[in-house]
Amino acid sequence: MNTYRIRKQIHKLPGRVIHKVPLPEPQVVEGHGARAKIGEICRERGYKQVLLVTDKTLHELGYEQKMVQSLEEAGVGYTLFADINSEPNIALIDEGRKIAVECQAECVIALGGGSVMDTSKMISAGVKMPHLKTKTLLRKFLVVPGKTVPMITVPSTAGTGAEVTVGAVVTNAHGTKGSTVLVGLDVTHVILDSELTIHAPQLVTAACGMDALSHVVEGTIGDVLVDVEDAYCSLEGVKLILQHLPVVMREPENIESRLAMCRAAMYGGNAINTQLAGYVHAFAHSIGAKYHVPHGQAITLMMLPVLRYQMEACQRKYALMARYCGLADVHTDDREAAERFLQAVEELIAVCGLDNLESPVKREDYEELTHMIAADSINYSAPMTFSNEDIEKVLEAVSR
Repeated sequence: MNTYRIRKQIHKLPGRVIHKVPLPEPQVVEGHGARAKIGEICRERGYKQVLLVTDKTLHELGYEQKMVQSLEEAGVGYTLFADINSEPNIALIDEGRKIAVECQAECVIALGGGSVMDTSKMISAGVKMPHLKTKTLLRKFLVVPGKTVPMITVPSTAGTGAEVTVGAVVTNAHGTKGSTVLVGLDVTHVILDSELTIHAPQLVTAACGMDALSHVVEGTIGDVLVDVEDAYCSLEGVKLILQHLPVVMREPENIESRLAMCRAAMYGGNAINTQLAGYVHAFAHSIGAKYHVPHGQAITLMMLPVLRYQMEACQRKYALMARYCGLADVHTDDREAAERFLQAVEELIAVCGLDNLESPVKREDYEELTHMIAADSINYSAPMTFSNEDIEKVLEAVSR
């Protein structure tokens, strides 16, 4: 069914709805090795017991040890939950909720990427609603009475922005992914520690960086009214990534640029909260689900085709980003400035070694993909509404 007219009529609605959701206002602590301050933070907040959540890989690498030592020195009790080896699902959340209740956790500390963050969010919400089964928590908007158990987030990658987003993606009992918006998520602190990212493989660094770029770019061009501070964060995120992602690709241990990428990723999370995403994500989500392509690579594959297709609708905002990033000045006309911005994105993709990604998209899958992309796009307030024909034209740019 062609839902274009419906989508066009309601395309501003998601942007209005998201502004009704209270957002976390965390204190940001950043620096190389900053996670060692966790004990001091917990002691100052009066926590006696905390739940430290991480994944098996980070645990095997011992990345939580500085945090454990810091907690012990501060006299804060902790329980480690390091069984996460997949995306969030009901079984993982059930196990985490049980452990959190048993140890009487007053705070959930999340160390990891998006999977750890989303699992921790659902644990912190679920503990406040012990009468509800986890599967019951998987609704579009999960309203937590009061607030969730306080959280401290420590991202190990510079990409998802999940350290501040109010959303969580969870796989249900049928194996289907669904997104939940937590109303009342209480993230009190975000710790940006560049030490956690310096040993990431180049492909991971590149894919995470492109994911972060997609968040701040789509935030900037979204058809959503935002305040000056949120608009600034998105623009600054674009600038930081264009400047610093090439540096970390050349110099993986450049601490300053690693920290700048962490900050940009957090700004990307703020963009998701306040400005939502757009068609780059709608295409990437659908292609990723259909062909099992990693998210960052699917984002990279679709970024330029979508941005170029939206040129007429977004020219002024592309030009704005170009001028903010020093790619153009006030004397450059909007068309030229916008082209310079798109060229900078294209050059960044090449620097990251992602310019020759093999596309899995097949023409015989257009109908299915079009339905998936159209359905996903309803969640966003994109700068324009794609018809089914528009979607197919963009797919043509990446078809084999």
